[in-house]
Amino acid sequence: MFIAGQGVPQDYAEAAKWFRKAADQGSAIAQLGVAAMYIAGRGVPQDHTEAVRWLRRAADLGDTIAQCLLGHAYAKGQGVPQDGVDAVK
Repeated sequence: MFIAGQGVPQDYAEAAKWFRKAADQGSAIAQLGVAAMYIAGRGVPQDHTEAVRWLRRAADLGDTIAQCLLGHAYAKGQGVPQDGVDAVK
């Protein structure tokens, strides 16, 4: 709701807070949301290393989008050292 401004004023910091609450409880979708906010720097400072930490958590829970984005991070060297082998994983 807060990320898109649906029924409430758009507020990325508030959205990040709620994504984080759900992510801390083990929601892979919320973990992906937290990672996306760190990638874009919306509601939180842009931080690719922190984004990778959240992507890894979601990927470990089987989230295929997080797995893809984690591979992309390794391919580009964003938040992790560039590594083609890990990118292919």
